[in-house]
Amino acid sequence: MLTRRCPVESLAACAGEDWVDPSRRPFVEGDTAWIPVRDGYEFDEVLPARTRRDGRGYQRLGDLVLFHGPEPDAASIREAVARCSPRGVLWIRGHAGAERLPEVNVIAGEGGETVCREDGLAYRLDPERVMFSQGNRNEKRRLAALVRPGERLGDLFAGIGYFSLPAARAGAHIHAMELNPTAFAFLEKNIALNGLADRVNASYGDCRDLLSGTYDRLVLGHFDSPAFLEVALAHVRAGTVIHLHALERTPGELSPSLDATVTSCGYAIASSVRRVKKYAPGRSHTVHDLVIQ
Repeated sequence: MLTRRCPVESLAACAGEDWVDPSRRPFVEGDTAWIPVRDGYEFDEVLPARTRRDGRGYQRLGDLVLFHGPEPDAASIREAVARCSPRGVLWIRGHAGAERLPEVNVIAGEGGETVCREDGLAYRLDPERVMFSQGNRNEKRRLAALVRPGERLGDLFAGIGYFSLPAARAGAHIHAMELNPTAFAFLEKNIALNGLADRVNASYGDCRDLLSGTYDRLVLGHFDSPAFLEVALAHVRAGTVIHLHALERTPGELSPSLDATVTSCGYAIASSVRRVKKYAPGRSHTVHDLVIQ
C-alpha cells in the first residue's frame, strides 16, 4: 500500500485531497498516520498489504476486547485473548432504548472504564454503560475536514464527544448537548482530557430545551434525528449546514419527508446523502447533509 506519513491531527485536513485513496483506511500508530495514496501520486512509504484474519470479528477498545452480535464461542475468546492480551473481554448483546444503553456480559477478565485513542484524541468511557462506535471513524474525519475555524457548531446528541471533539480540534466552537447523565459525565471528562475546554461548552439536558441562537453547523447524530429536524430548523440561517443521521433501507429514502419538513418551516435546502456503514441486514446508517438556502 502506497502511503504518505503525517501527524494524526492532520488526518481530517487531508481527507478531501485528490491524492488520498478513499478505498483504503489510514494506518495509525501513536501520533503518526500513514494515509493511503492513489496510483500516480507521490508517496513516502510502501506498507505491506494487510492480510484478512479468519474467524470471528471483534472490536479492540482501549485495553478491552468487545464481541458484538451472537455469543462468541470459546475458541473465538481464546484467540482474542492470545492476540490482544486484553484486561477484559465483553459480549455486547445489543443496545436498548432511545439512549442506546449497552446490554453487556463480561465473559473474561474484568470490564470497567478504559481509554480509547482514535486519530490523536482520547475517549474515556465504560462500554458497560455507554456505547462507542468505531464504524463512524470516517464520518468523524469528514466532519472535521468540513469544519471552518471559528464556526459555531451545535451537537444535539453529543454522547461522550464522538463528533464534538474532532470538530473542536478542527477549530469550531462547540455547543455539546447530552441527555444521558452517564454519557454527559464522560463528555466532561473527555473535554478536559483532550484540553478542549476553551472550545466546547457542554450542556446537560434535552437538546430541545438547550438550543440557543443560530448555528453555522448542526450535528444530529442519533437515529431518531428526523423527529428533531423541525426543532433544529428554528436555529439556522442561510448557509447553516445540518448533518442528519438516520437508518434507511436505501440511502435517500427519507429525503422527500426531510424536504417536506424543511419547506413547512419556510426554508429551501441543497441536500445530499451518503452511507456511513451497514447497520443490519437491509439497513444502512446514513447521513443527510442539508445546506440551508
